[in-house]
Amino acid sequence: MKQILIIGGGSIGERHVRCFQKTGRANVVLCETNEELRQQISTSYRLSDSFKSLDDALIKRFDGAVICTPAQLHIPMAQRLMERGIAPLIEKPLSISLDGISDLQAAVDGSQLPVSVAYVMRQHPALVEMKNALDAEAFGRPVQVVYTGGQHFPFYRPAYREIYYTRHETGGGAIQDALTHVMNTAEWIVGPVTRLVADAEHCVLDGVNVEDTAHVITRHETVLGSFSLNQHQPVSESRLTVVCERGAARFEGHRSRWLSSTQPDGPWQVENEFALERDDLFVRQADAFLDQLNDEALPVCSLDEALQTLKVCLAALHSVRTEQWVQI
Repeated sequence: MKQILIIGGGSIGERHVRCFQKTGRANVVLCETNEELRQQISTSYRLSDSFKSLDDALIKRFDGAVICTPAQLHIPMAQRLMERGIAPLIEKPLSISLDGISDLQAAVDGSQLPVSVAYVMRQHPALVEMKNALDAEAFGRPVQVVYTGGQHFPFYRPAYREIYYTRHETGGGAIQDALTHVMNTAEWIVGPVTRLVADAEHCVLDGVNVEDTAHVITRHETVLGSFSLNQHQPVSESRLTVVCERGAARFEGHRSRWLSSTQPDGPWQVENEFALERDDLFVRQADAFLDQLNDEALPVCSLDEALQTLKVCLAALHSVRTEQWVQI
């Protein structure tokens, strides 16, 4: 039974508490500065212990910790954990700048501790199957990747005006909050972004000034990409299409399935469809991290891969400001 510390008791922290418990492989405790929230989560999930500060928590011994704090705190917290011999699972995005990351990479290389970044879409079985088919060149060489999607963010996060989302400096806005997932997935499937140009705007969401709508055109070496996302449309939909030399593959997140097409003017064929509950991907992620702690698996998303996605998101924000293409 691994000893796991969850740092931060917001909505994602509470989900990690719940999902690590669901694995049946971890004793979970919480670190949360808000006393009322800490007591509420501790009672609801019958935690064996909880802490009001990281200093208090680090008196104890843990095998791993999940960092669920605002993004500007991720890197210094990960460094503190590694100094104590605790393996971190870092929530996305990795950070809001490149500050301190080279020191963290050096610490990882020196300690050999396992490190993962929580890009949970890599746990989706439909995406895994689709990636395997594309890696095997079932449809030939990928030449284009296209994403369209959106959801009504206030429906899923009613408190969005009071959390990290309100400022870029804490990881807020559509690019750092939502598009980062899509970019990480696309880079996982067709390779790293090498250059991009972006446009974004605050269009609808009340009470914030950060962008809630974003469009990005990318190059992944020889693969062309385009991404369109918003956080205010009524329907929740997510489609990632990879067009190849001899066909195409499509992931539909809102239907938990992937499809293929190989015949001109022919229909999409459903390759596989999955019945998933909202916590399922996070339970898979928890299991994968526990496997990593047992030296049974590599990170599903490594520090270097998450750093690449961070560079893409920072480049997108820079492109919006300058209205220019940016090399990664």
